[in-house]
Amino acid sequence: MIKTISLKSKIIYAVMVCLMVTLLWIGDEGREPLVYTGSELQRTVGMVDSEGALMIRESMAKSGIIARTPQYVMNRGSYTVRMQYRAEEKDTVVELWEQANKIAAWQVDPQVREFSTDFTLSKDAKQLQVRVNYGGSGDLTIGSLELVPHTRFYTDTYFAIVVFLLLNGLVCLYLTKGRGYLTQEKVIDYSVILGVALLATSPMMQTYLYNGDDLCYHLARLEGLKDGILDGQIPVNILPDGLRGNGYLNAMYPYLFLYIGAFLRICRVSLALSYKVIVFLANLGSAVCAYAALKSMIRSRRSVILAVVLYTLMPYRFTNIFSRGDLGETLALVFWPLVIAGLYHVIMGERKKWYFLVIGFTGALQSHILSAAYVAAVCVVTALLYCGRILREHRYREIGKAAGLSLLLNAWYLAPFLYYYFGENIAKDVLRWSGYFEQSINPSNLTQTLSLYNKQYFSLGLALFGCIGIGFIYLLYERRGRMTQQEGFLLYLLVLGSVLTFMITGYFPNRALMENGVFENIATMLQFPWRFLGPASTCFVFVGAIGISRSEIIRPYRNYLFTLLVGLNLLVIVSVPADNNHMPYDNAQAVASKGHESKLITNIGIFYPHEWRLDGASDDKLVTSVVVSDMNHVPVRDYQKKGTKAAVAYTADSSECYIELPILSYHGYRAKDENGNVVEIMRGAGARMRFMVQGDGMEHRIYVRYGPVAGFVIANLVSALTIAGCIWYVFHKRKV
Repeated sequence: MIKTISLKSKIIYAVMVCLMVTLLWIGDEGREPLVYTGSELQRTVGMVDSEGALMIRESMAKSGIIARTPQYVMNRGSYTVRMQYRAEEKDTVVELWEQANKIAAWQVDPQVREFSTDFTLSKDAKQLQVRVNYGGSGDLTIGSLELVPHTRFYTDTYFAIVVFLLLNGLVCLYLTKGRGYLTQEKVIDYSVILGVALLATSPMMQTYLYNGDDLCYHLARLEGLKDGILDGQIPVNILPDGLRGNGYLNAMYPYLFLYIGAFLRICRVSLALSYKVIVFLANLGSAVCAYAALKSMIRSRRSVILAVVLYTLMPYRFTNIFSRGDLGETLALVFWPLVIAGLYHVIMGERKKWYFLVIGFTGALQSHILSAAYVAAVCVVTALLYCGRILREHRYREIGKAAGLSLLLNAWYLAPFLYYYFGENIAKDVLRWSGYFEQSINPSNLTQTLSLYNKQYFSLGLALFGCIGIGFIYLLYERRGRMTQQEGFLLYLLVLGSVLTFMITGYFPNRALMENGVFENIATMLQFPWRFLGPASTCFVFVGAIGISRSEIIRPYRNYLFTLLVGLNLLVIVSVPADNNHMPYDNAQAVASKGHESKLITNIGIFYPHEWRLDGASDDKLVTSVVVSDMNHVPVRDYQKKGTKAAVAYTADSSECYIELPILSYHGYRAKDENGNVVEIMRGAGARMRFMVQGDGMEHRIYVRYGPVAGFVIANLVSALTIAGCIWYVFHKRKV
């Protein structure tokens, strides 16, 4: 019987919700200006007085940029730049820069003490920066510099209010209608899952981002994906504004789950919060997948909850999030429990649950290519070891269905990836890491649990070593010689995890194997041996959670072990540094911020690596304007570019000349003239688009756009129809 909620309780609840929304609104920082004193600006010369002003003396200074703000990711819109100053000469200029391009400049008047001007960004800026250019004569004092939004910098408060109201809506729905559908046990389980995910994300609830190794790259992907969506690309193969507007290939790195952050950016949520939302969802997904995987194999709620805690809070996940900034591998780790559970069901479990393997592999592939390769390798090794059972029980049918469905679901991504990888002249050897064996881990480091401050924090943690111990007690001592099928699979996981762990230590002969050409090619592609910590940790979580639920020897101590293992994992959270002075890597710095500027990603910038560029597209060869072979014979005008679409007008009196557009000529671009005739795209200097001109002395136009590519469209259609078929099958099965 569902208890009715009194009117008084409803009123109190509504008042509390309204109060919380009000507090969120009052705390909105998006409208607050960014204010810097002279001493807080990045400066090359000058002294700071007692009031924090920056003083430039004629006798000590040289002309040029002497002060600047940090770099910002700024939404399109109108802003005001304001500077308090004292100048003796007219040669001081306030400049606005975006991705190494000066987009505006204003001369200050020495007769006044305040400079103020408005400017408008027609599109989102990647690296907006205000600079002060000193002419070299007369004294200059900068008291403060402000950047003021006419509306707001970001809509983070709106997003927080919407999420808060949605969560409260779900609570109200449960209290009014849902208590008959959800048991108390499920409510507790789901609360634990959400609580663990929030706990894992709690170190990121700061005013700065942890600047991991790959953070800037993933921020660039996230921002570029937003630009690609606004450009009309679905899927987004080219980041149109990448590499100073020359375009950057996006098809090579999985990005499905980054669409979440990209759509938040379209809603003008800050880039920092968009990134943190993805990390939270990765933590939540890890908890959910661990819960679903273990629940499909065992009935013990306690063991399932233990697995959720152990997996979500395992040290290697935290290393990826807070140290390496590896969003791709963090997302891939979400799906490893489903892979393990899928392998179990395909080989000896419930045949109808083969879809676990499909979801696990698809999720890994759409997150991180190398992780997908690990998943494929584990699947192949497992299938070979159990080939007798697979053939005897005709389980190859489930394997075939899982493999076939996985290929169809991921055709939309695999088609452009395979084409560009094998058919395009792109830089890919830079990903190979020759120092594979140098990254081996000292076995003593594998037990680290209490500290993330160490640069070499690649560890299983004490809790997972406890799982190993439980596995040895249960499988090799208690159940030796009389194992069930499931226990045999657990033994396989224990051995697999142990082998993978051994392979990352210095005792494994990596150096000797590097002399073998085949192993060297594989190792340089895998880059780092400690990547095996992900699947190894997953194996040990399964062994420990299932072992603790079934061991008769451990049964009297089950509660103590549960508490101990959970407590040890909680230490991982406690040891994450809570300030910008302590980072996992010696060379990493958190983004310290004054006020809310960190939400605009100051000092991180946007970085596009050399891999996946066309050969020859180095930074020094990137241009932002049209290049012509002979300015005298080919006058060019009216060049415009928006997204992956561009147009240029020219008049030429010689057919021997050419023009080059500042766009990298990836496969998929097409060009037409003003009459709709196809224009051949050639590859010029720096891998730019080159066009031979018509030298008839008349004005001509060239229109360029990306896509559609026939093969990619077919692959998209195949995946879309497969998804539609899966949805229909699920609903049809439920009705039946």
